[in-house]
Amino acid sequence: MRQGLRGVGIGLICLFAQVSVAWAACSAERVSLRGDFGQVQFNVEIADDPMERSQGLMFREILPQSSGMLFVYERPQRVSFWMKNTLIPLDMIFMDATGTVQSVAHEAVPGDLTPIHGGDDILVVLEINGGLARRLGIDAGDQMQHAVFDPAVAAWPCLGFSK
Repeated sequence: MRQGLRGVGIGLICLFAQVSVAWAACSAERVSLRGDFGQVQFNVEIADDPMERSQGLMFREILPQSSGMLFVYERPQRVSFWMKNTLIPLDMIFMDATGTVQSVAHEAVPGDLTPIHGGDDILVVLEINGGLARRLGIDAGDQMQHAVFDPAVAAWPCLGFSK
């Protein structure tokens, strides 16, 4: 009997550890992307209001390799970006409400005012260092995991969320 209870206790501890790892997988400051290339994570700053989205990564001279900015909209919509006052080349990864990558704009040119169209029904845009999406193999159809996506429709839902 003691062995059986001990086994149940160890099983519960293991289950709790697995759930804790899954819950820790999603936080406001980190996104995960998965695709044919495998999986990658970026630490992100969130731009989720009009003022923050319009400022974006303007005037930044560097962006750490594993970092980015996550632009979040109130609802899916047609979005376009430009590089006004942006000093570093960027890749822009455009996702729908399920967290599925719809398109990738590679190596946007610093200072260029030409609109970069991300598509229709875009909820989230991730900006990372220019050239990194191509080197990693990030492409349309890949999936993002982040707490911003409604778990009821997310292609890769968060099982939990930590702030």
